[in-house]
Amino acid sequence: MEYLPARAAPAQGSVLCCQCGVPIPPNPANTCVGCLRAQVDITEGIPKQGTVYFCKQCGRYLQPPGTWIQCALESRELLALCLKKIKASLSKVRLIDAGFIWTEPHSKRLKLKLTVQKEVLNGAVLQQAFVVEYIVQSQMCDDCHRIEAKDFWKAVVQVRQKTLHKKTFFYLEQLILKHKLHHNTLRIKEIHDGLDFYYSSKQQAQKMVDFLQCTVPSRSKSSQRLISHDVHSNVYNYKSTFSVEIVPICKDNVVCLSPKLAQSLGNMSQICVCIRVTSTIRLIDPSTLQIAEIDGNTYWRHPFNSLFHPKQLEEFIIIDINRVQEKKKVAGAGAISNKHTLAEAWVQKTSELNTDHQYFCSTHLGHILNPGDLVLGFDLANCNLNDEFANKMNPHHIPDVVLIKKNYDRTKRQRRRNWKLKELERDREGTDTDDERQYQDFLEDLEEDEAIRKNVNIYRNADVPVESDTDDDGPPRISLAEMLEDLHISEDATGGEGATMMT
Repeated sequence: MEYLPARAAPAQGSVLCCQCGVPIPPNPANTCVGCLRAQVDITEGIPKQGTVYFCKQCGRYLQPPGTWIQCALESRELLALCLKKIKASLSKVRLIDAGFIWTEPHSKRLKLKLTVQKEVLNGAVLQQAFVVEYIVQSQMCDDCHRIEAKDFWKAVVQVRQKTLHKKTFFYLEQLILKHKLHHNTLRIKEIHDGLDFYYSSKQQAQKMVDFLQCTVPSRSKSSQRLISHDVHSNVYNYKSTFSVEIVPICKDNVVCLSPKLAQSLGNMSQICVCIRVTSTIRLIDPSTLQIAEIDGNTYWRHPFNSLFHPKQLEEFIIIDINRVQEKKKVAGAGAISNKHTLAEAWVQKTSELNTDHQYFCSTHLGHILNPGDLVLGFDLANCNLNDEFANKMNPHHIPDVVLIKKNYDRTKRQRRRNWKLKELERDREGTDTDDERQYQDFLEDLEEDEAIRKNVNIYRNADVPVESDTDDDGPPRISLAEMLEDLHISEDATGGEGATMMT
């Protein structure tokens, strides 16, 4: 058997460059790459510098002619935006690759490395890479212009509550902060009986109205006013107004129900105490511990009012108290509260300690009251009730005193309070001492009611030292487990433009 040697591959010939005489592989131009690039620049006509506009307020880039888009640094969206600015110049070449060259985030420069190809002399294809630099210039977008002007709006939500106490508004403020519904507002204005929220679109205002109707018992109505219109293009410009009315009932109010409503709620007493206002009004009968919840629709069908103003609260001292172990339920009675204890107490006003005048009452606060404690309540025996339903009641069914809550040392509570809440940035007409007192009442309600606390973001106050929770006889307190750390995140990791790097 014979072995034939393999045939050697034909060696590729070489030619001399017609410009410099260097041996090169044959190509249609018979020119080396260096000489070809010296003769022909395929990037001619493509701009090497450009400008992009950036809005500092909202962090968006301008996409001509008038669209603002959100783009992260070195993202595909920002790369497409930069390439569109030189799209017309790239029509004569073939784009092979494009990418960012890293620059300092605060340098106001964007650099793109582009690789293009183009057919040159006698069909030869030349590939070349080059850098395009963009200068980032600041320009405020139209939406941010309107926000900064604070006088341009297309929809307003007017939230009102016809009551002298603002507990419901303080609670509503915390819900808005927790769900971040204040971010789209142009302006928030506080007036004497409510808040006004201004928006740039009707859809954002409608979203706010839907949120309010889900979180507090309320009713709403809307209207719109024609500002201008174009008959040729059939475009109309309206300003919309949404009016939201919250029920005029707050926590710790004593109310008198209509006989029909009291019967529908399980034959409970007409005189009740409001213990909570969330998405419903939660009432308790202090003589039987029967509880009931009333939503907004039920309230507006059977409205009732508060019998007293919070300033009419009087201080009583517990002379004697006996807890009722078991009380016979009436026919058709509703649910009974498991968080309260029924008790019968003899009380006396602290302003009448030099007399022997005492009052007998039933209370739902038997689980926290002891002889000698101070308690706040309303005196029904020595007052004139100006209420439609209360005036028609049998006087024997109206209690002499309704106890509302245990009274603690407010100064001590404020000193030991190691937490805080955030507030909405709004325009105020003016604050007085009464507003501060009502805000302190709301903070005390948060400490006493765990159900309301679950819906509120509570932040730890690092300025107040943490004390031990061994004082069982003191006022209720919020545990550290329920608090959030108040973080302050800077906009730039370097501490701002031109600042030194933070370590």
